[in-house]
Amino acid sequence: MTTPRAAFPKTLRAVLFDLDGTLVDTADEFVPVVQALRAEHGRAPMDPARIRASVSNGARALVSLGLDMPEDAPAFERNRLRLLELYSEVLGSLAAPYPGIVALLERLQERGISWGVSTNKPRAYTAPLMDKLAIQPPPGSIVCPDDITNRKPHPESLYRNCRDLGCAPHEAIYVGDHLRDIEAGRSAGMYTIAAGYGYIEPGDEPRRWGASAVARHSTDLLDLILGSRQQDIA
Repeated sequence: MTTPRAAFPKTLRAVLFDLDGTLVDTADEFVPVVQALRAEHGRAPMDPARIRASVSNGARALVSLGLDMPEDAPAFERNRLRLLELYSEVLGSLAAPYPGIVALLERLQERGISWGVSTNKPRAYTAPLMDKLAIQPPPGSIVCPDDITNRKPHPESLYRNCRDLGCAPHEAIYVGDHLRDIEAGRSAGMYTIAAGYGYIEPGDEPRRWGASAVARHSTDLLDLILGSRQQDIA
C-alpha cells in the first residue's frame, strides 16, 4: 500500500534537508573530480550535465557513469576510492548553499523552528563540508549513514533527526531531490517537498515521486514552507 501524503504540519517545529542537491550545490566539485578520473583512464571529458544529474546517487554511481564500469568489475572499488580521494582534495572549495537557503534558515530561526540534515553522504565528507560552509544559523541535527542502521529510503535517519530536535515526525518537513528522499519522508509521516531544482536524472520527473509539494527553484522554499503556497500539492 502506498503511504499517503501527509498534510502540512499544524505545528511546524522542524525542517529537514537532504544535503547534496537540496541544501547545498556540490556539483561544481564533483564534475572536475569525475573528469579527472576519466582523464586518468585516458578518456575524454564528458558532458558536465550528465555528471551533475548523478551527484545525488553517490560515489558508486559516479564511478559507473564516469568509467562506464559495472559495480562488480574487479577494478571498481579501487576506482571508487580514487574518486573519493580526488573529492577530498576539493571538498568545500566550490560548494555553496542554494540561493534562498540562508534566508529561509534565518526566517526559521526567527520563528523558533529548528532545522537539520539527513544525508546518505558519509560523515567523513559531510562534517568537513558543513564546517567549511559554516552555515548560519547552524543545524540542530545532522544524520549520516554512519549514525544509523538503515539508509534512506528507510525513514530511520529522519526519526533520528526528530529525536535530536525534540519534535514528532508529523511536526517536521523533509526536503529532498531524489525519490528515495520523498519515500523516506512519507514513510516517516512527514510533509515532503521535492527539490525539483536539484540533481535530477534525465527522464525523471519530481512530480511523480508523490511529494506533498514541488519546489521548482530553491527560492520557492521560503514561500512553500512559511508563506502562502503551503498547499502547492504536486
